[in-house]
Amino acid sequence: MLGVKALFFDVFGTLVDFRSSVAREAKATLQQDGYDLDWEAFADAWRLEYQPAMEEIRAGRQPYCKLDVLHRQNLERILPRFGVRGLAADKLAGLNFAWHRLDAWPGSTQALVRLKTQYRIAPVSNGNISLMIDLARHNGFPWDVILGADIAQDFKPKAGVYFAACDALDLAPGQCMMVAAHSSDLAAAAANGLRTAHIARPDEHGPGKGEAAPSVPVDMATRNLSELADMLGC
Repeated sequence: MLGVKALFFDVFGTLVDFRSSVAREAKATLQQDGYDLDWEAFADAWRLEYQPAMEEIRAGRQPYCKLDVLHRQNLERILPRFGVRGLAADKLAGLNFAWHRLDAWPGSTQALVRLKTQYRIAPVSNGNISLMIDLARHNGFPWDVILGADIAQDFKPKAGVYFAACDALDLAPGQCMMVAAHSSDLAAAAANGLRTAHIARPDEHGPGKGEAAPSVPVDMATRNLSELADMLGC
């Protein structure tokens, strides 16, 4: 896209398959203590606490804290619903760090390598910096820099998160493109002057429970990251 110099990426759901990964990690941890849960339902329940927890901070009712902290609070909130009580502290901590071990969707890393040949690339995620580093090391994501919530001290879709990312690279919003599988993220980015690209992830929340296409106007709509690299000539 003419004038675009940087690509900003949503991570959870767009680059990584959090549902399958969290279900796998929960099973590996909790089965050791004899639990046999619906692991995908557990992953769904944990994820459903994500937006409400961040909204308390976005609305100013709580001070900013890292997503790791919110994930831990949310984990402790949902465990009793699944009959899990008295989990050892080290297992709680290890399970909470399941979010640091999420697997990428097939082709994500390879496409990022291609896109980096012509653009600056960075995550603009609600995940904290240490979480993003661990996901990058786990999956080989070749970031130029890590941006997002920790830099802005707030969570998307607040305008300051997008502006802080642009400012960090000394670029105008129109020189940056937000890449995400979530129309709400892209609508907020576009409202603040960024270009937008939608990546279809129709199975993000389970088979057929994701966005196969954007529900808002975008500059580009693609089936996967490799197609985005093709369209951008990388």
